[in-house]
Amino acid sequence: MTALTDLGVAAIRDGVRNGDFSAREVAEAFNANVAKAKTLNAFVIDTPEHALAAAEQADNDRASGSLKPLSGVPLGIKDLFATKGYQTTAGSNMLGGFEPTYESTVSGKLFEAGAGMLGKLNMDEFAMGSSNETSAYGNVISPWRRSDGGNAALTPGGSSGGSAAAVAARLAPGVTGTDTGGSIRQPAAFVGITGMKPTYGRCSRYGMVAFASSLDQAGPMARDVRDCAIMLEAMSGFDPKDSTSLDLPVPQWEANLSSDIRGKRIGIPKEYRIEGVPEEIDAVWEQGIQWMKDAGAEIVEVSLPHTRYALPTYYIIAPAEASSNLARYDGVRYGLRQNPDSGGLAEMYQATRAAGFGAEVKRRIMIGTYVLSAGFYDAYFNQAQKVRALIARDFERVWGECDLLLTPTAPSAAFALGEKSNDPIAMYLNDVFAVPASLAGLPAISVPAGLDKQGLPLGLQIVGKALDEQGVMNAGLAFEERAGFTHRAEAWW
Repeated sequence: MTALTDLGVAAIRDGVRNGDFSAREVAEAFNANVAKAKTLNAFVIDTPEHALAAAEQADNDRASGSLKPLSGVPLGIKDLFATKGYQTTAGSNMLGGFEPTYESTVSGKLFEAGAGMLGKLNMDEFAMGSSNETSAYGNVISPWRRSDGGNAALTPGGSSGGSAAAVAARLAPGVTGTDTGGSIRQPAAFVGITGMKPTYGRCSRYGMVAFASSLDQAGPMARDVRDCAIMLEAMSGFDPKDSTSLDLPVPQWEANLSSDIRGKRIGIPKEYRIEGVPEEIDAVWEQGIQWMKDAGAEIVEVSLPHTRYALPTYYIIAPAEASSNLARYDGVRYGLRQNPDSGGLAEMYQATRAAGFGAEVKRRIMIGTYVLSAGFYDAYFNQAQKVRALIARDFERVWGECDLLLTPTAPSAAFALGEKSNDPIAMYLNDVFAVPASLAGLPAISVPAGLDKQGLPLGLQIVGKALDEQGVMNAGLAFEERAGFTHRAEAWW
């Protein structure tokens, strides 16, 4: 019999509904896995009681015939989402011990749909990082190891590193992540799972700790495309508490999921073929192109000429918005306070922010403050906004030539912890393939495509038009069926 923790969201939902097992059995199995896997440091806090309470409700609802869409499914929640009565830290000392008196819209929707919470997932501090090495609560360690026999600890990617590791290690069937410049898709690629970034505005940002407000978007991470579709349906929807929330009905993505993509035009952007990318990335991309052809799609080469400017544009806009958003952490209203009884107000601000923020957050605040300062606002921030508009225009034009885009998700497989932490530019380059879709607010999914020569997962991403999550997921399903990726990390933890 398949272990309960080997089941994904759809299988657990259907198994509870059919009476194959109880929701309590599922919650207990995943709680046990979470407790055993402390070495991975995927969770900041465990909440077994929440998962068990939701399971009890699910079993009662089954008995009364009133099951909800996610009844019996326990999830992990990234520590960027405010959870009422449970610690929410955004991976930072600045919010150490903070327990919100309100619930984020996304987590609230998942709980209303019947899901339970296994715990809060570790992450890069304030979602700033590509390797989960900036968390105040320590590095998350990938469950994967290289096949050369070395025991180097690998990154699970970031900022949603705890989320990625939890799914890959069978600590949760599905989790929430957030994507500002690739922080759902890159970790998903690094650990061999599926991660979906929806169109900007599909999921409410209310109760989600802000990094860069015009870019941040919640999304699901799970075992496969169907599980992501199920979760995204529950997470999405208009929210009057978020001015950027889209006032649109939520489509039935799971019911309309189809791997029939015959006649679809898949664009291959020539600007994504960049120097320095390992041959294995190009090889798996070529294989992915062939799978799309086998599925009946037409392959066309397209051009996104302003792609080359996406990364520097992102690293001007995102830090600028972070500088503004993180100004609220001043030691007065909530969070850490240093030296409240000595010196003046300015000294308290300085001491609090110096102690509360980590090095990467400070770096990005300084960059953002610089590009927003008098004399540099027009030279940097305004110029970046103009380039962002050109990048979005490139995508709008290319949709006249194709329906979807297929590209690598990340420029490499997972690297060792510490390997790039002293080189911010090398770290930032991890986002080179993911950032353009984020700047344009487009939906994109990363699907596992194969292994590199060291036995580590590689992913490809599919990008679609705004609001075409269905097309993106349908192509992802067609890709998934042909890739047949069943590899998993062997438990060493």
